[in-house]
Amino acid sequence: MRPSLRKPTQMRPVSMETGVNKWAEGSCLIKMGGTTVLCTATVDLNQPTWKRLQNKTGGWVTAEYSMLPRANATRKTRDNIMKDHRSAEISRIIGRALRSVVDMEALGRHTITIDCDVIQADGGTRCASITGGFVALVLAVRWLLNTGRIHENPVHEHVAAISAGLWHNELILDLDYEEDSTAEMDANFVVSESGRFIEVQSTGEQHPFEKSQLGELMDMAATATQKLIELQKQVLE
Repeated sequence: MRPSLRKPTQMRPVSMETGVNKWAEGSCLIKMGGTTVLCTATVDLNQPTWKRLQNKTGGWVTAEYSMLPRANATRKTRDNIMKDHRSAEISRIIGRALRSVVDMEALGRHTITIDCDVIQADGGTRCASITGGFVALVLAVRWLLNTGRIHENPVHEHVAAISAGLWHNELILDLDYEEDSTAEMDANFVVSESGRFIEVQSTGEQHPFEKSQLGELMDMAATATQKLIELQKQVLE
């Protein structure tokens, strides 16, 4: 039995709240079980420097991820947060996930930065950041449309993410920290609204895993992310 008493394919309770930051062009507070992430979207009315220097057209979407000092059971100093290579890698993952569903030419010569700050961590923080970060991105795009900065929606479909893995020889969905820390296999899946996979990260933590196990987890993740996308649509109405 899972520590949370959930069924193998059962996600934790999920909620998303928009408009939680009055300064950001888009914001979303997402909660997935005990994990809470504040996602804000900031619009820069210029291209990133590297695009300008290379005389590139179109805009850009990027992301920055970090955990607050007391997001975990043990306090993490702010100096260590600044040097956290894990956070840098997760930032790149979030950026790739969101860029995959955005037409950079339609975005115009603008840069949207998604900041994902983990307030409380209990597993699945990168997945929550991608799922909530997308909502903040859409709101920022709406701001660009409403202010006449762009004239067509550059976001062509939704995207969401979920974790899954092998725990006590059982395939389970949406791992919390207790499960993640002892899992035999840990995976994260980023899936588009059309059901296509954007990113698959999977590691055999204790021993190699079977191809069939990864396939089963992909099926579980595809179903779960569609539920998350439906929730995104509800909060964006």
